[in-house]
Amino acid sequence: MGAYFSVASTKSDKRERDGVSPNETCKRQRMSPTVDEESPRLIPNLPDELSLQIIARLPRICYLNVRMVSKKWKSTIMSLELYKLRKELGTTEEWLYLLIKVGENNLVWHALDPRSKIWQRVPNMPNFADEEEPKKGSSRLWMWNMVEGIRIAEVIRGFLGRKDAFDEMPYCGCAIGAVDGCLYVLGGFSKASTMRCVWRFDPIQSTWSKVTPMSTGRAYSKTGILNNKLYVVGGVSQGHAGLVPLQSAEVFDPSTDTWSHIPSMPFSRAQVLPNAFLADMLKPIATGLTSYMGRLCVPQSLYSWPFFVDVGGEIYDPDTNSWIEMPAGMGEGWPARQAGTKLSVVVDGELYAFDPSNAMDSGRIKVYDRGEDAWKVVIGKVPIYDSADSESPYLLAGFHGKLHVITKDANHDIAVLQAGLRNNLGFSPSLSTLSQSTLHESPELASEIDAAVVWRVVACRDFGQAELVSCQVIDI
Repeated sequence: MGAYFSVASTKSDKRERDGVSPNETCKRQRMSPTVDEESPRLIPNLPDELSLQIIARLPRICYLNVRMVSKKWKSTIMSLELYKLRKELGTTEEWLYLLIKVGENNLVWHALDPRSKIWQRVPNMPNFADEEEPKKGSSRLWMWNMVEGIRIAEVIRGFLGRKDAFDEMPYCGCAIGAVDGCLYVLGGFSKASTMRCVWRFDPIQSTWSKVTPMSTGRAYSKTGILNNKLYVVGGVSQGHAGLVPLQSAEVFDPSTDTWSHIPSMPFSRAQVLPNAFLADMLKPIATGLTSYMGRLCVPQSLYSWPFFVDVGGEIYDPDTNSWIEMPAGMGEGWPARQAGTKLSVVVDGELYAFDPSNAMDSGRIKVYDRGEDAWKVVIGKVPIYDSADSESPYLLAGFHGKLHVITKDANHDIAVLQAGLRNNLGFSPSLSTLSQSTLHESPELASEIDAAVVWRVVACRDFGQAELVSCQVIDI
């Protein structure tokens, strides 16, 4: 014991001779770089492999804060390894990405975590002026009315030869898609020229980047996902005499960053018009696209400003790499909203569409019955509060296995509504089951079930006078 105190005293005396007090030594140890800084572990005393397992189980919304712990935590949160592990563990989360138009010329993305109801601002989109388009257009309506919010009537004016229809609408008409955990913005107009450029937003890195452009400049094209590939069909391209409708289609593989051609849409209904006059006057255009049952379903219309007429549609089968005519009931009964555009979504394997009513504050949800080749009402009243002055008063989305409607509520806030059924019905059928049997066979029960539909507010936010444009769901 005496030897121990002697050694301790010797060490203390040495520190004092060197002019360093014991307290100062401890302070220097705390302030000096440690071994953990040079070769840090994510969580002290735990192997990084185990720490990664823990992080992968955290709610994704927590990553916004934990990434600030250290450089290694940040690199881990932004690593593909983490999100691959989340997929293996089944801890991925579906977030809603909403594009809104603020003012006359500002498009803004917001991400919503439905679980925490927290909104997050997405970095601004880059300047979409393609390098191949040297002309500089007005930015007064920068990317105005992309995709779902467009007035297709303006496209038809181009069909009739107006070259200046989009001179004041630079970047209008881009298409939106989501595949492999990323958002994609495709084509559109730069001045009066259609662009080929494609931009990708990576939520993991929180950055925008340009990828391989499409083979053809397109505006107002339609997008869909099959087998983790992004398909783009139709749209319009700038010709010498105005806008020309496109029948072509192509597919993007994000794993190789390459585009490939697929057969063009035949537009078979447009080929059987009775005379050359109608064939020249009526222009075919794809008015929607939905990935359903492993195939691409493309409803189509014939346009002649200011009128349009539905002509069914066509379906692309990737297994045979060919197009077939859409079943008559599916194509002719597909609900159309303003200017003939078709708004639909697949939820839990069922194809739903929004059918506007004559009232400005309501609408209906229909589901497609494959067995009977018919669209049937499943929800008779959808609350739409602010549609009079809006280009796109509502959007559809499917996540968490439920149908959602994005619209404005009575307070003019943007609200995400989830459709569900009350639990006091004595049974719990799905919406699609109701439409295919009980609603069709019993109008009385249909009224009762419609009254039992509950619209739950998932989240809402005041975005001022912002208008809805488009939305996508990403699961990472």
